[in-house]
Amino acid sequence: MAAAPLIDSLGRVHDNLRVSVTDRCNIRCFYCMPETGVQFVERREILDFEEIERFVRIGVSLGIRKLRITGGEPLLRRDLPVLIGRLSAIPGIQDMALTTNGVLLPQLAEPLYQAGLRRLNVHLDTLDRQRFLQITRRDEIEKVLAGLAVCKKLGYTKIKINAVAVKNLVEPDIVPLARFARENGYEVRYIEFMPLDAQHLWDRSKVLLADDILAMLSREIAPLIPVPDPDPRAPASEYQFSDGIGRIGLIASVSRPFCLNCNRLRLTADGHLRYCLFAVDEDDVKTLLRSGASDAEIEALVRRNVADKWIGHEINSTRFVAPPRPMYSIGG
Repeated sequence: MAAAPLIDSLGRVHDNLRVSVTDRCNIRCFYCMPETGVQFVERREILDFEEIERFVRIGVSLGIRKLRITGGEPLLRRDLPVLIGRLSAIPGIQDMALTTNGVLLPQLAEPLYQAGLRRLNVHLDTLDRQRFLQITRRDEIEKVLAGLAVCKKLGYTKIKINAVAVKNLVEPDIVPLARFARENGYEVRYIEFMPLDAQHLWDRSKVLLADDILAMLSREIAPLIPVPDPDPRAPASEYQFSDGIGRIGLIASVSRPFCLNCNRLRLTADGHLRYCLFAVDEDDVKTLLRSGASDAEIEALVRRNVADKWIGHEINSTRFVAPPRPMYSIGG
């Protein structure tokens, strides 16, 4: 008999699991990591492939159908294609994607494709080399662009570009990124700047709002028409250019919170389960995995985590409390 689905107290069904495989990264985006002095988790505290696979199999038995592999920068994890192959072979997984900064894609795009990966989100805020260096503190844009070209040539079925929208910084990049995506068959997802930086630089005035991005693109390229959403629980609102060439996504976590539709759980690289990117509390999966706990005990922890899920993050409220972990430690 099939297990009961993962439903929280608000009736939200959870079928989407994000798995972070490392907290390390090879760039230093100012809104995510400080330039120096970053404290990473000791390697022995990071879940190994067997532990990740076991947890995912348990999740599938509880109704998980979608996986996203994240970091840090997941391509830094040694032998990542091996893990991708093992996860893609699990019966019940209907969709698997990976989020990357793209720096290592020129070398790893093909092994990942051979392992079964077909969907990618590549983080790229700008096509301007100097602004890329300013944002990431690394001069690596040529590798990212080369990696995107390799993925396109290999035939990845869906390639999305994730662009973080910081006001008074990336306005010159909004339209060029959309044109670049239209020319190459990619989809840009503009993400409102969220309070997840390690240095507490965020304030609401630095958020380039989704409505402003929408107006800019409609004015400069072509009017944008909302796309009927096949999955109302997806975080992005999608729009099609009226000339029929390409579409964009807007992830408006600040101006249009989508918490009431959330279907996601997150497993951190060091083995903690979180019901929200902004969660203050988390549950320790790793200790159970390493202490001989049964699948039933781990299932009970997952159900308890989902049952405790809050209504939402309250970014726009005075009650908002930033999570104690920075983004790279949680998993994107």
